[in-house]
Amino acid sequence: MKKIRNLILGGIQQKVFNLVLLTMVLMVAAYTAVIVYQTNSLRTLVKNTNDQQKKSITEISGEAMADVLNSGMGESTAMEAYISNNLFKQLSGVVYTLADYAQKLFADPAAYPRMSASLPEMRLDGAISDQLLTAEGVDLKDPELADKIGLMANMSDLMKAVYSQSIVDSCYIALPDGVMLLVDDHSSSKFDDKGNIVSIPMTERQWYQGAEKSGKLFFSDVTTDLFTGSVSIMCSLPVYRDGELAAVIGADLFLSDMAAAVADSGRNGGFVCIVNDHGHVVFSPLSGGTFQVRPDAEALDLREAGNADLTAFLNDAFRATTDARLIEADGETYYMCGSPIEMVGWTVISAVNKDQADMVGHLMQDEFDHILGEAQTEFEKGFSFSRQTMIVLILIVLAAGITAAMILARRIVRPLGMMTKRVSSLGGKDLQFFVEDAYRTGDEIEVLAESFAKLSEKTLRYVDQVQKVTAEKERIGAELNMATEIQASQLPRLFPAFPRRPEFDIFASMTPAKEVGGDFYDFFLVDDDHIGLVIADVSGKGVPAALFMMVSRVLIKSRLQNGETPGVALENVNNQLCEGNEAGFFVTVWVAVLEISTGKGLAANAGHEHPALRRAGGQFELITYRHSMAVATMEGLPFREHSFEMHPGDSLFVYTDGVAEATNAQNELFGPDRMLEALNREPDGEPVTILNHVMDGINTFVAGAQQFDDITMLCLKYYGPGGPETENMKG
Repeated sequence: MKKIRNLILGGIQQKVFNLVLLTMVLMVAAYTAVIVYQTNSLRTLVKNTNDQQKKSITEISGEAMADVLNSGMGESTAMEAYISNNLFKQLSGVVYTLADYAQKLFADPAAYPRMSASLPEMRLDGAISDQLLTAEGVDLKDPELADKIGLMANMSDLMKAVYSQSIVDSCYIALPDGVMLLVDDHSSSKFDDKGNIVSIPMTERQWYQGAEKSGKLFFSDVTTDLFTGSVSIMCSLPVYRDGELAAVIGADLFLSDMAAAVADSGRNGGFVCIVNDHGHVVFSPLSGGTFQVRPDAEALDLREAGNADLTAFLNDAFRATTDARLIEADGETYYMCGSPIEMVGWTVISAVNKDQADMVGHLMQDEFDHILGEAQTEFEKGFSFSRQTMIVLILIVLAAGITAAMILARRIVRPLGMMTKRVSSLGGKDLQFFVEDAYRTGDEIEVLAESFAKLSEKTLRYVDQVQKVTAEKERIGAELNMATEIQASQLPRLFPAFPRRPEFDIFASMTPAKEVGGDFYDFFLVDDDHIGLVIADVSGKGVPAALFMMVSRVLIKSRLQNGETPGVALENVNNQLCEGNEAGFFVTVWVAVLEISTGKGLAANAGHEHPALRRAGGQFELITYRHSMAVATMEGLPFREHSFEMHPGDSLFVYTDGVAEATNAQNELFGPDRMLEALNREPDGEPVTILNHVMDGINTFVAGAQQFDDITMLCLKYYGPGGPETENMKG
């Protein structure tokens, strides 16, 4: 094209000029064709741009929703199951503590005095008291029975202490003779309407018969408390003397908070329910359908309801935490996640209605369609008005002459061309359309440009909101990674740790999960002839658990270096950690002090995993024994000590539950058997070789599946005073 003065030869202005000269009809037709062509091009560009933007918004919202369901919903369900499991674990710990003392009473009754036991008193309601209850027809004056009651009454002080400092709502001991000693703070519930003490057939109760028949720790079904009417569960354990049942120890836990939390979950298209080991729904906010709570006589095993997908999902949920799955039930489709409560064999089920879950994406798309519709309407209005204006302008151009026609043609065509070029360039990160001075023509072109600007501004706001959500998630992840690095830096990581001590070799490692955890290990010389070994796991996740871990590590190390034995150290640390522990954290610990010159050691295990020991020339084997309760559960707990002895060539391996509970894509656990297989791959290897074999075994097993918990291990190989040469000479 060439420009001569104000006339562009070869352009639209020349065509308008020629059309005006030739004929008014030809001019109107040509100019109309130009406008139609530009408008159609603009419509095509707008449609393509809107389709791209809608596709981008749909993909981003879909990915965000998938992340929420597969990560947030699963983690929330696992945490609810973890908290519930800890409640039942603490309940069983209380029963074990009481049964321990009761076993001592009945094993040597002559060593204990005969204490008095009182019947319930109405005036003691609200105060913690011990109360003697009997079955119908029991004669308390019988000398032999009175002697048993006097011996049983020695349990009163411990039961009161346990009741006041634990989660239980009552604890008791029952004799086969139809007599029980119970501790709680609602003595008035033991009287009938006439003020008489009620008779209790305790030997016919489920908690008594279940413990008697099973011969081990027993959890009852969810039931109504005989005295208060509260929803509760009972945990019981039999105590034997000379092979015969001497008594049954039990404790109640009211589940009112659990029931209330589940009832409150039934909102916004979702709900949480709890299914017991029989497949029966025991807690649910629903009043009808598959997931409602039914009486025992009508209870339905959900695994036998004829829904194959639901059956497979529940079978998986009883074993391990599941991913989010689509399950159809009662004519609705739900996203469901499940996580087991291992202590009682139950599972927690979280469900979200699929339509509700997908509503956010649909709303975003509907809003985008609404904005697009408004813009399209504005565009059509502007275009219609523009056509009318063009006709008027053409008439004016024809009347004013060739000069006016050229000016008006340039005024109309140039902004449209610039706008078309600008719209064509939109894409990628450049989605903002601005109203430039060239578009401010004061007519429909300016209206069209403003419509584009509004549309692009609203679109960018939606994209910005999605980006902010993504950025916040990345920021939180970065902070958690930094916290993990800080936590790991507090642990001994320089190896060999004691290069001048040939009597032993030691190596430890911690492989953290994505989130900050509470695992830790420690080893240090108490003096020249004693080494302290510690490995522990704090309940919970995140930065608070890591801080609790650091405090626990410092306290344990300080106590051992002050000369305290493992059991005494844990007892003092337990009392310190219980002070102000409002978050309810607790820590499982294995701690030992080994005398280097003799190989003799003393260890204490507070609810931690069983250690593995290998004797020289042999294989690694688990050393199992009854644990003490976890540290920081309640004040005043005793901690058992276990003596052991290591000989030249022996190896000791301790670890956290992240090893045995490493999970593959099929939700299978690595387990102790696979761990022992990895340990015995090269049982006589150095500690670093042993730990590498275990880690290789875990990595091969999980095959890239997400790590749920920290993996922490420690291995010590004992050579004796002569160092490695002693072992070689022995071999």
